[in-house]
Order: sequence, then structure tokens, then C-alpha cells
Amino acid sequence: MSIVSGIEKAIGKATGRPGPRLLTVKEAYHLTPNMIRVIFSGPELESFPEGREGGNCKLMIPEPEEQREDFAKRLSDGPSPIRLTYTVRKYDAERQELAIDFVAHGDNGPASSWAGRAKPGDFLGFVGPSLPKMRHFEADWYLLAADPSAIPVVAASLEAMPRDAKGMAIFEVNSEADRQKIDMPPGIETHWLIHPDPNQTSDAQEQLIRSIDWPDGRVQTCIAGEAGVIKGLREFLAEKPNLERRDIYISSYWKIGMVEDQHQKVKHLEG
Repeated sequence: MSIVSGIEKAIGKATGRPGPRLLTVKEAYHLTPNMIRVIFSGPELESFPEGREGGNCKLMIPEPEEQREDFAKRLSDGPSPIRLTYTVRKYDAERQELAIDFVAHGDNGPASSWAGRAKPGDFLGFVGPSLPKMRHFEADWYLLAADPSAIPVVAASLEAMPRDAKGMAIFEVNSEADRQKIDMPPGIETHWLIHPDPNQTSDAQEQLIRSIDWPDGRVQTCIAGEAGVIKGLREFLAEKPNLERRDIYISSYWKIGMVEDQHQKVKHLEG
């Protein structure tokens, strides 16, 4: 038994949950100038659940130059690696290939730094995934909105929708070159907003959404991104009578000026 498989069995027995997987990079490339896609493959993905595109996962980032066996042992014995929340973008069960997209902002963050240097044979730790954020599609109209941090969850939701779905998808990205091709239903009206500096606040998404002639009928949402943007949109959605709690997904994924741990603490305090 390998160190990694031994760790997985020990953690699973102790917690009742699967232990961390040690995933291996097959390839990494720039999907757009500001988004890096990393493809993982290998036998560690053999039991990976299907249909989890859009679900959360935790990535554990190795230190630069850390050896695989040393990192595997650290997953079991500590000290715990940095853990960051990401989204499952695609999974191909036949090929046993998992795709995760990383916002490319240089060395301003451990995951971005790791992804920017990732090459075949590199590795990281993985826990999850959760269920997708949109698991039922029963609305008359859909509203989806994302900045780069949330494009994976919104794109996965769009790709899972019935082909006759109608609604609007809004993406706020750094440049025209950051537009992505997404296999979405033809009835989804799409807007790409350009915001060159994500560290400056933007109200472009909120302004556009507030200008919508709000539809009758059942509405479902999938909205995520920077905390300030989400706060304004949450207040707007609270005014809508045809939005049921079970049909709303809206979440802050990050906050300007904060690392993930700080943002998560603030997020929990705010409920």
C-alpha cells in the first residue's frame, strides 16, 4: 500500500469521509490571459463521483520544491498545508481527468503561484467535491452572474441546464480576451462586462441587474463573486417576491483586501 492510499484509508476510517487525494497534473495552460486551467489525471481519480461540476472542493498546496512523499506524509501527520476553496470545472470519468480553473494573478496568492508554474507531474492535495450549487432546473427564467473567481460555478451551471432554458448570464472579466466559450442554452442572454482592475470596486453587475425588466414566473439564481458586489445584489434580490429561498444561490467568494481565511471569518460572522 502506498503512503497516499494508506492516508486515505486512515482518514476515511476515522471521520467517515474520504481522505485527501494526492492529484497529479497532466497539463496546465492559459485558458484566457487571466485564467489557468489545470488538468489532473491518474488512478487517484478512479472513484471520483460524476456529476459534481460546479461543486466546491478544497485544494492543499505544497511548498515550492516539496517532494511528493514528504507532502503525502504531511497530509497525514501535519503541519497542515494551505487549504483553499475551488470549484470542480469538468470531470471526464472515461479518461479519469479532472479540470480546475485558477484565476491568474501571478504570485499574489499560493494557488495562483502554484498554477502559474504547474507542469506535468506536479501535485497537490484535494478534498471533496461537494454537490453542485444548482441541482434542479425548474424555473421559467434564470439569472447567473460571476466575476473571474466564480466563472467555473456559473459556467458549469449553464452547461448543465436544459437546452430550452431562458435567462441572463453576466460575466465581469479583466479584458475582452478573457471571454470564454461556454456551452450554454441559446435562450440565455449573455453580457461580458470589462473591469480591468479587480482590486477596485465595481457596481457594473448590480447596475445591469437592476435595469432588468424583472420577469414573472419562477426565477432561479446562481450568483457569486466579490463580497461588496454580492452584498448589493443580495439586497436587490430580497425585494423580489417570486424568488424562493431554495431557488437562490448567491455567495461571496472573496473580498478586496482580504485573504481567504480572513474573508471566511467575516462571511461566517455576517451569516
